[in-house]
Amino acid sequence: MITSGAGQPLIRVLYDDSRADLRDAARPRPVRVYQWEPDEPLLASAPLVVVSHGTGGSGSTMRWLTRPLRAAGFRVVALDHHGNNFVDGYAPEGFLHVWERPRDVSFVLDALAAEQPGQPLGPVGVAGFSLGGYAVAALAGARVDPGILWAVLAGEIPLPEIPEFPDALDAWRRTCPLDAAARRMVEAAAGDLSDPRVRAVFQVAPGVGALVTRESLAAVRVPVGIRWGGADTVNPYEADTRPYLEHIPTASGHSAGPDVRHDDFFAPEPADPTARVRVGGEAADFFVRHLGGPAA
Repeated sequence: MITSGAGQPLIRVLYDDSRADLRDAARPRPVRVYQWEPDEPLLASAPLVVVSHGTGGSGSTMRWLTRPLRAAGFRVVALDHHGNNFVDGYAPEGFLHVWERPRDVSFVLDALAAEQPGQPLGPVGVAGFSLGGYAVAALAGARVDPGILWAVLAGEIPLPEIPEFPDALDAWRRTCPLDAAARRMVEAAAGDLSDPRVRAVFQVAPGVGALVTRESLAAVRVPVGIRWGGADTVNPYEADTRPYLEHIPTASGHSAGPDVRHDDFFAPEPADPTARVRVGGEAADFFVRHLGGPAA
């Protein structure tokens, strides 16, 4: 457990005994948690927002989103998704087993609830960037299509380029044969990963839009806010954002700008340094509207 000082998060690693470490099956799955508390003490039932990072990133780099949320008075938690964060390193399953991400969030919510026995968690919101955008939608009911997912893993449908792990699919196939067990895994991955504690969802340049079923999106009932970059070639609007925006009945959103690229949300020197600042502020406003202020 690490505390970095005023304004810095409490950093700790939680272990999910229901799932295995990707590098050592005898150990439980680790989930690193970055936890910010507002400057003013709040009730345990105060609104909480959980943040999911993008492919290959880390909760530690999501300050453009966590900072305005904290400034708005929310309790804020960001995660490192095992096998898909640069702090611990990469594993192919971390990039391809996308359904484990929403399970990470639910596990952390369970852990936080267990730390305050007798007091329920306050209203919960979830926000995610890129692959994290899929994760937070899954927590509201979005499901991957098992047929499309199988076709991607089998190489029948091209996997979009993964700059952080270019040979992720080949590495996955060396340890995960396309057998009956893999079929069962894919069918389970397409199950319901929603969490009834989640009251609002905010997606930024979301991914996996082409893999989710329209029926599951149509069944989402919590408010969903969406932002995207007009020049995003990593998660293009038509393939990845439009399905969420058009098929989730509660969704609304707008482009962050016609020239905003995917990496403007994480690059040290973005082409448009104002994009992520604006979107972070809009996310905070969205959760104030749908979760209530810190005194709620």
